[in-house]
Amino acid sequence: MAFCLAEGAGAMSLPRQPLDLGVIGNCQVAALIDPQGRMTWLCLPRLDGDPVFCALLDGDEPTSGFMDVLVGGLVATRQTYLRNTAILETVLEAKDGAAVRLIDFAPRCKRFGRSFRPAQVIRRLEPLAGRPRVTIRIRPRAAWGSATPQRRSGSNHLRWVEGETSLRVTTDAPVSFIAHEASFVLDRPISLVLGEDEPLPEAPGELAVRFEAETHAYWLEWTRYLSIPFEWQEAVIRAAITLKLCTFEETGAIAAALTTSIPEAPGSGRTWDYRFCWLRDSYFCVQALNRLGATRTMEAFIRFLTDIVLVDASAPLAPLYPLAPGVLIKERTAPALAGFLGDGPVRIGNAAATQVQNDSYGQVILATAQAFFDARLPRPGDLALFRLLETVGETAERVALTPDASLWEYRGRARVHTYSAAMCWAGLSRLAAIAHRLGLPTEQARWAASAARLREAILRQAWREDLGCFVDAFGSEGTDAALLLLPELGFIAHNDPRFQATLARIEQRLRCNGLLLRYDQPDDFGLPETAFLVCSFWYVDALAGQGRLAEARALFEHLLARRNHLGLFSEDCDPRTGQLWGNFPQAYSMVGLILSAMRLSRSWEEALWRAS
Repeated sequence: MAFCLAEGAGAMSLPRQPLDLGVIGNCQVAALIDPQGRMTWLCLPRLDGDPVFCALLDGDEPTSGFMDVLVGGLVATRQTYLRNTAILETVLEAKDGAAVRLIDFAPRCKRFGRSFRPAQVIRRLEPLAGRPRVTIRIRPRAAWGSATPQRRSGSNHLRWVEGETSLRVTTDAPVSFIAHEASFVLDRPISLVLGEDEPLPEAPGELAVRFEAETHAYWLEWTRYLSIPFEWQEAVIRAAITLKLCTFEETGAIAAALTTSIPEAPGSGRTWDYRFCWLRDSYFCVQALNRLGATRTMEAFIRFLTDIVLVDASAPLAPLYPLAPGVLIKERTAPALAGFLGDGPVRIGNAAATQVQNDSYGQVILATAQAFFDARLPRPGDLALFRLLETVGETAERVALTPDASLWEYRGRARVHTYSAAMCWAGLSRLAAIAHRLGLPTEQARWAASAARLREAILRQAWREDLGCFVDAFGSEGTDAALLLLPELGFIAHNDPRFQATLARIEQRLRCNGLLLRYDQPDDFGLPETAFLVCSFWYVDALAGQGRLAEARALFEHLLARRNHLGLFSEDCDPRTGQLWGNFPQAYSMVGLILSAMRLSRSWEEALWRAS
């Protein structure tokens, strides 16, 4: 088992860290911005494109691959989101009292009765105090950092082109000063509109102001209809907005994260491209947003399943899919980029797409199940969709007790993993419930009987009598944090002695400074060094299920304190230092926050309507 500091060690101080980044986006593109206003990550023309800004993955002191604003005599910065939006504000203050306000966002609003989400990001600069002297630097890269695009200047724009990569910046700032990175006095608001090499049909300043107002209104309207818990509202709203930014609206796909190759731990070699749609992660995202009443993500994901994933429903499912057709998913490296903090390799694509991960079948069924029961939906699940899911269920029956790579995507071994088998059971169980809902007694009996047989087999083979607990895989001795989900699936009750014994073993072997590691067995890269954040939220839920509410709430608050300065999570956290690691922002982690907050919060009735 990995070494951990003693439980109960003093609280850690959390200084500014490398993943103190803000994210802006519009479900077409997204960008990451550091506390000094440097834009270090932007892929065009969509979330999984070639990054024109890639400094995030190019060592400690990259000289290009970014856009920033230098302020002479800079002494302080502060950064926040405009309330309940994905619009980021960064203030840069100089020692002479001068100050500049940066507003960054990706336009999103309604136009002509449909969603408007261009492949653009907009930066507005405003003088707040004094006469600040600024230098605007725009240094894009192409071909995954291996090429510097050629720059051309126009009367009110700059354009960079290299092969298939293009970037146009249209502005009402002095173009020659930007082109030559010369400083000038910011004595009026200016705007920069970044996107592909397409002309802007109107004045950039007027367009930027209008787009900001419309984007601001869109996010306020979207968050207004979330069914949030009474407690931890701001944290839940920020998590929900971040999940929304991980969706690719054109197809309904949901990206696991917006980056590639941020290591799970320093020097670990665990650098993966997460800009793909994992069926597992998507199920959890749909579950969280459904709980908040944002069901359109589920509706769009069902469209993604029927259009892309289930073209042949009888074919084996891949664990992950491109956000849109035509994207190469084969794993390769980008040698021109040094890696996050110099820690590579930088990977493009993901070899996990070729793995066998049997839990995917259950997750497809669970992600769509609510569509058959939710009377709010304009197009509820119907018989045709049920027949499609039955085909998925038939495959789940066949593969449930066969070896796979597990949800942890082991690259060097295959076993019959308990969680994968239990998720197949959950799929069969939900098919029986859907059949009942549709008034199909024969199908209901068929799937209920199949689920019962599978459950009995899992209970028999996943239990180790000599250890007194469930184990990660049949015949193994390993401990797996995913076993905490068994009650959440309805597979076993929280108060079942077998689950309670399994929980005790997980606490003994995986807990480290209040956070949870994924498993206690070496994988292809050795033992995990960092805590997988969503596992800690699963632990919160398990504690609540045991009635240990004070412990659950304390751990939840401990986890919230691990977020970055804007309330965002990556995938992993070093339990010793509190530093965030792994791809960012991580949808899985934000899901865990939402679901645990929903479980732990006092109800509105208890906290407000009946409060004395």
